[in-house]
Amino acid sequence: MKPVELELEPGDERILDGEQGETRQKMLEILVALGTVFGAERLVSVKSVQVSGASYKTIGKYGLEWLEELDARAVVPAVLNPVGMPRGRWQEMGVDPAFAEKQNAVIAAYERLGIRLECTCTPYYLNSPRYKDHLAWSESSAVSYANSVIGARTNREGGPAALAAAIIGKTPCYGLHLAANRIPQMVVEVATGGRDLSIAHYGALGYLAGKRVGNRIPYFRDIRPNADGLKALGAAMAATGAVALYHVEGVTPEASRLRFDTSGLETIGVDMREIEGVFSQVAVDAVAVGCPHCSPDELKTTALLLSGKKVKIPFYIFAAQAVIEANKDAVAAIEKSGARVYADTCMVVSPVMERYPAIMVNSGKALAYVPDMCGAVVRMGTLEECVAVATS
Repeated sequence: MKPVELELEPGDERILDGEQGETRQKMLEILVALGTVFGAERLVSVKSVQVSGASYKTIGKYGLEWLEELDARAVVPAVLNPVGMPRGRWQEMGVDPAFAEKQNAVIAAYERLGIRLECTCTPYYLNSPRYKDHLAWSESSAVSYANSVIGARTNREGGPAALAAAIIGKTPCYGLHLAANRIPQMVVEVATGGRDLSIAHYGALGYLAGKRVGNRIPYFRDIRPNADGLKALGAAMAATGAVALYHVEGVTPEASRLRFDTSGLETIGVDMREIEGVFSQVAVDAVAVGCPHCSPDELKTTALLLSGKKVKIPFYIFAAQAVIEANKDAVAAIEKSGARVYADTCMVVSPVMERYPAIMVNSGKALAYVPDMCGAVVRMGTLEECVAVATS
């Protein structure tokens, strides 16, 4: 039997001996190696998995070849991160057929492995985990939301490690799976001057804070974001820093249930002038929202803002397929304006967005990623401003 550095159950040892096939053996070897590197004492069963490395734009030829060599099935609920195109509307979106062929091959490979084709960065809108559930999620904003807003427990898994967790049903128990590693490490005091912050303002706050927080766990004071604001805040911090967990005093579950001692922690301040400085006024060629994918409330708000209007430049809205199907009236109202609501993909991983020199977004995460991933100049604005620019 192959020697390991962490305690395994007898069934896992048999997997390492190859009794359940070469793929399961390789997948468990990935988890054992990861656990050994990070000093895990055991593996922990997970409730669900989210697998990244889904867009052909990001994994390319060799990633696809690796996937096609695997021969096993997921044993826990597992979904995909966004792929490079909407599966049913890629021609309408203008995706190159050669790319579509490769992307469909990636999708087929994951489907054969038992991964559900819910291609989204917001898996918590499908089947939300519970407080203290152990997960193996990989997309940075989803990890942040699960840890911070729900109080579940997951590290940010790489694509192969997340896939391994889906096939084995376990992940190494280290990092944010342990309560001792989830306490605040610094304080962020936000001075809003009494103003209510929009979702985009929380994205801008996260964009700024992530650069200063790095990979530490921040504890925010003096803000009261709703779920969409929390999503925007965490997604941006995960993009400009490496924040996988944050707390908001009196709002997020662990900050509300536990008595964190923040005395003596480093404290930084962010004020409204800095937040508003993230917003810009450059001319744009397209508008895109839904990074992370839109919530039901965001779809409904966008529909109301577009009511009676017609878009003058391309306006993309991205959401999970299940969220789109559950909000058909809002989606129909949006598309009546000429805007388009697409599932499965997003502005960051779709090659279609590379055709636009300048893009307007309402997301701090998109503000951080789009310049490098799409080669575009980015303008930050509120959802209301995005609609105004798209329709004026």
